[in-house]
Amino acid sequence: MKQLVWFRSDLRVEDNPALRAAAESGPVVGCFFEADAQWRSHHEGPRKTAFVRRSVRALASDLAALGIPLLVRKVPWFADAPAAIVELMQETGATHLQFAAEYPLNEVKRDRSVWRAVTGIGRQCTRHEGSVVLRPGQLLTNAGRPFTVFTPFKRRWISALSAATLEVVPSPEPQGEAIAPLSVCWDEAAEADDTAIWPAGSHAARKQLDRFCLEALQRYQKDRDFPGVEGTSRLSPHLAAGTISPRQVLNAVGLDGPIESSAYVNELVWRDFYRHVIAAFPHVSRGGSFHPHYDHLRWEQNPSGLEAWKSGQTGYPLVDAAMRQLTSTGWMHNRLRMVAAMFLCKHLLIDWREGERFFMEQLVDADFAANNGGWQWSASTGTDAAPYFRVFNPELQGQRFDPEGTFTRRMVPELKEVPDRFLFNPLKAGLTLNYPRPIIDHGMARQRAIDRYRNSQPNRSD
Repeated sequence: MKQLVWFRSDLRVEDNPALRAAAESGPVVGCFFEADAQWRSHHEGPRKTAFVRRSVRALASDLAALGIPLLVRKVPWFADAPAAIVELMQETGATHLQFAAEYPLNEVKRDRSVWRAVTGIGRQCTRHEGSVVLRPGQLLTNAGRPFTVFTPFKRRWISALSAATLEVVPSPEPQGEAIAPLSVCWDEAAEADDTAIWPAGSHAARKQLDRFCLEALQRYQKDRDFPGVEGTSRLSPHLAAGTISPRQVLNAVGLDGPIESSAYVNELVWRDFYRHVIAAFPHVSRGGSFHPHYDHLRWEQNPSGLEAWKSGQTGYPLVDAAMRQLTSTGWMHNRLRMVAAMFLCKHLLIDWREGERFFMEQLVDADFAANNGGWQWSASTGTDAAPYFRVFNPELQGQRFDPEGTFTRRMVPELKEVPDRFLFNPLKAGLTLNYPRPIIDHGMARQRAIDRYRNSQPNRSD
């Protein structure tokens, strides 16, 4: 029976359960839908879209080497997917649709509609897991509920690992002679030209993973918080597009040592955790705070502050360096994501959803679950988030995590002549600088945020 494999955020041939299962059941045709209107409505920006397109081209070549064609169709909205899938199945003669699960609410609704459409014409439909190590719903508390606290989730996650869950699914056998990949035509001029910064496709992902394991993994625990050091994996764009799977990464980083103390494995567990959260609590996908009482928190309307934050002109050097890294490269160091997010939410008291949206628009690794989870953590509105009274001091964060100013001076060259001891409070240097004064006082902002959050706590009696 001919199989149709629907690729979405699993743009790879290795460790792709849907592709492997299809190849073992009959001849395979692949498809990918360019849902440009839907992507824009989800605030996915040109860098992420361009990375996905380059990854689709690479996937088409990898599949062609196995004798598998990849059909790319423009299907602007998720609502158009059921009819498009039915049309493709009829066009190709496929009797079975196979695909990997996605967990945000709109994607879940789309897949249910596709399932009904496919089974409605008497054909088969199978959903596989692929973007997580352990599927949502597999890990529950002793009370049978989804986890909302990370540490017990991690303990259960580690105890649930087995040889079966860690096994990487091999690439399918060729189904015939290699074929020429079908032309994938997109408007190159409309794409962000980040090819040199972010090479796409599974081969690029594997190369980056190997480089990380060889050069940085052993120092990850020590270096990961320092943006001036190449201490992180930079695999997040590949994990978001699915050019590599978390299971492949987990196997590569090694499980010989104590997994409980592995700082890098900890990040993979967080990635699974946030996917479990959005699968279990759909109100998060609707833009709600995980803790609904924070939906009534009174945010400031501050367009000039928001613009200063976006453009890296807040007068706080580490925050500005972080935001300039984001807008110039499409990526931001993880420590800086927390610093920049907390500054927006707590110093400026601007709704975290404004920042979440801007990050989605800018990030090459835009991923709803991870981005939402990170923003709600920083804003103290999320599951297992930073306590509301925790407010990072941007000056101290800079002194601690960029002590020589390597990163900050690179991204904020206006400060290159400022001595180290004044770098994160340049007003004290007594120099004439083409750099803004701080747009808000840290001490005042911290106290205002604590007061505002305290007043939003449930069951508070004055």
